[in-house]
Amino acid sequence: MHVQPYSTILRRCQLCLYSCLKRLQSETSRNQNMRLYRQLNRAFLSNRRTYGQRPVVSSTMDADEIKHFRSLANTWWDETGEFEALHAMNKIRIPFIRDGLVQQLEMSPRNPAEPLQGLSVVDVGSGGGLLTEPIARLGAFVVGIEPVEESTKIAQLHLEEDPRLLPRVKYITGSVEDLVSTEAETFDAVVASEVVEHVNDLEAFMASCCSLVKPGGSLFVTTMNKTLLSRTLAVFGAEKVFRIVPEGTHDWQKFVPPSDLQSILEKNHFHTRLLHGMLYMPVLREWRWVPDTSINYALHAVKD
Repeated sequence: MHVQPYSTILRRCQLCLYSCLKRLQSETSRNQNMRLYRQLNRAFLSNRRTYGQRPVVSSTMDADEIKHFRSLANTWWDETGEFEALHAMNKIRIPFIRDGLVQQLEMSPRNPAEPLQGLSVVDVGSGGGLLTEPIARLGAFVVGIEPVEESTKIAQLHLEEDPRLLPRVKYITGSVEDLVSTEAETFDAVVASEVVEHVNDLEAFMASCCSLVKPGGSLFVTTMNKTLLSRTLAVFGAEKVFRIVPEGTHDWQKFVPPSDLQSILEKNHFHTRLLHGMLYMPVLREWRWVPDTSINYALHAVKD
């Protein structure tokens, strides 16, 4: 049987990607399409290591955390399952990201349904794609990077249920550090939602996230504050009383005070644009914005 060279297969994939982008909505200009193609192609090329020997990259992800989320991979899209609170969080975190980008970049979207058209975003710790897909539906090209291979497979399978999104999303199994060497200052935004409380080396992780953002681009973080209240409610209450998340999901020692996160961001030439508290209402199964940041909070920072 004749086996085609890898370069031929790669070229055909590139041509296929380009043809998909040509079929995007008519109001997207040719320049925007080409820009998306180049970004998608770069992500594709950077992931070609999965066909051969993967280089060894130092990862800030905790091995125990990866093992824990691997056991939950099949439940990502169950809206009443283990990730119910993350599904509910989309109602506030998606507008938070959308409005933050539109206002920061002073955009005037041609298509109100897709206000992020032409932008590129990295979703760090993308899991099963719960946040990746909604951002792509707003018009952005999104790279979802996730260390748990089983979660990436679930995300890809779910993505294929909506062919419209296929040219807008690229999933990669790996860590954010994998992208730094080839994708520095490439993206309009990086999102790290409910991730920083699961890493071993916060400073190294944030430095990698920051390096991917263009000057003037944005970084969005949602996470948990390190307070006695968060230990009582977000760990004991959420895991043992209300059973919102599986027991063992959170390690309070890894929770991050906003001041510590802001200090790290300043070292990486970012300034905070918005800091706001978040509160989950387990009885109502919904999130609300609150002034108090002592439990959960969201932060939007911009690169100088």
